[in-house]
Amino acid sequence: MPAARPGAAPAAAPGRGAPAAPHAGDPVAHRAAAPAGDPVALLLDGAYRDPDTGAALRAETRALAIEDDLDGAEVELVRGLELGPRVVVLSDRDTHAALGARVERALGSRLAVQALVLPRAPRADADTLTRLLAVTRPDLDAVVAVGAGTVNDLAKLVAHRRGVPQVVFATAPSMNGFTSVSASILDGGVKRSIRTATPRGVFFDLRVLAAAPAPLVRAGLGDSLCRATAQTDWLLAHLLLDRPYRQAPFALLAADEAALRAEPDALLAGDLGAMRHLVRTLVLSGFGMTICGGSFPASQGEHLLAHYVGMKRPPGVPEALHGAEIGVCTLLMARLQRRVLERDRPPRLLPSAVTADDVRRRFGPVAGEACWREVAPKLLDAARADALDARLTAGWDALRARLLAVSLDAAHLQRVLAAAGAPTAPAELGWPPALVAEAMRHAREIRDRYTFLDLAADARLVP
Repeated sequence: MPAARPGAAPAAAPGRGAPAAPHAGDPVAHRAAAPAGDPVALLLDGAYRDPDTGAALRAETRALAIEDDLDGAEVELVRGLELGPRVVVLSDRDTHAALGARVERALGSRLAVQALVLPRAPRADADTLTRLLAVTRPDLDAVVAVGAGTVNDLAKLVAHRRGVPQVVFATAPSMNGFTSVSASILDGGVKRSIRTATPRGVFFDLRVLAAAPAPLVRAGLGDSLCRATAQTDWLLAHLLLDRPYRQAPFALLAADEAALRAEPDALLAGDLGAMRHLVRTLVLSGFGMTICGGSFPASQGEHLLAHYVGMKRPPGVPEALHGAEIGVCTLLMARLQRRVLERDRPPRLLPSAVTADDVRRRFGPVAGEACWREVAPKLLDAARADALDARLTAGWDALRARLLAVSLDAAHLQRVLAAAGAPTAPAELGWPPALVAEAMRHAREIRDRYTFLDLAADARLVP
């Protein structure tokens, strides 16, 4: 049960160099200082042009600040967001110490604050959400998250259940879900993504983020690098199965991603410029997911591998940070993708060797039934295997060229992770080789997303 804390201390005076307050109709802090063509500013203005259609795209977030120091600006940042007077500030023990107490004091000078502090390392699961909803004041007007992945997911879900807006003050650059429209929750042994709402305001104090524990910074780097494998998987589904695909989420973050990959070691040296590139990459990735109405551009085969390990983790194998797992799984996927794409001739597709009984035995009766519903639509019978195989054969050279153009070599991605001291091998996370091999074979059964895991399995390229 989260501890409740009264919030009534006066706000600190505005800090020197604090950003101008975002007001209604003017959602971008420091808009005048934004460089021409900045995708963040353009999205918040509703002026970013979709590279596929030319239509203007707008982010649903109304206010966003990424500044060296936001101390003293908290009240001004939320002014104009029309939150109402009664807010819940949600943090955990660590994020409360890093920033939550400061936010509570500041907002408590102008708003009625109910402070809820979760224990250290909370879980975003159905039981935690139920307990939170039971202690959250029934008349709240908004939820303010102070934290990163788990706290942000839980705050989104509480806000969604209560039908109120959410705001987030980030404490670590550990994931790309700050600006996304969805939240992840573990329910019945299966990790699900629930469509909620994009936070109304999202605020990043770079000095706070630079002081975050190094593993959280490395996790954010790992979560950002999966762009390459996710885009390659999503484009494969488009080219082979005619599933929808969009360029916008990748065009948005291209410049910041390249800058981030150029100096990953600076992240752990407290360089605020490098931290800004990481935060912008994570923010733009979240906006890309929202624009697409789902996590397609940022969650494909690499996330399936990580989720499979989470579901099947043997006793004694420690649970790592999500971003650390995604970094390792990104390397596994990048190697698989290149192994397939470097073939001069396309792989031969065969009927899928998966049955409902196999899936239920593997995951248990409840989770197994849910997984079967996900995997069944993409399994190949003989006729469909022949049709897709003919399509692969006829267009292999063109398909391969397009996929290679958006992918990144695993060796390069490994150097980026290693430069920041991030894990690069399953063994560093304590994963047994047998579990990794099992994930490569069966992780595709978790979700109806067609990735190179499906192609490799149906071509019998994984043992």
